[in-house]
Amino acid sequence: MSNKEENQLITRDWLAIERTKLANERTFLAYFRTFLVLLGTGVTIIKLEMFSDIESFGIILVNVSVIILAIGIFRLIRVKRKIRKHYKV
Repeated sequence: MSNKEENQLITRDWLAIERTKLANERTFLAYFRTFLVLLGTGVTIIKLEMFSDIESFGIILVNVSVIILAIGIFRLIRVKRKIRKHYKV
């Protein structure tokens, strides 16, 4: 058996890699949804006068949402590189 034949992926392996890539994207979208919810909640608390007593909590939520988005982007890129490196695709 030649080296080229050994390096080719069978359909089952290729589909497993694609499922892993899609799972990585779903994980990022979960981070993104969390970011949007926290950002929206924080901005709402800051803008509505009836919540003026907890305005500092709104500022904290906005800051945490940016951190969550950064973590999500970092994980997406890191896992994508790891998949490419491990499976050489």
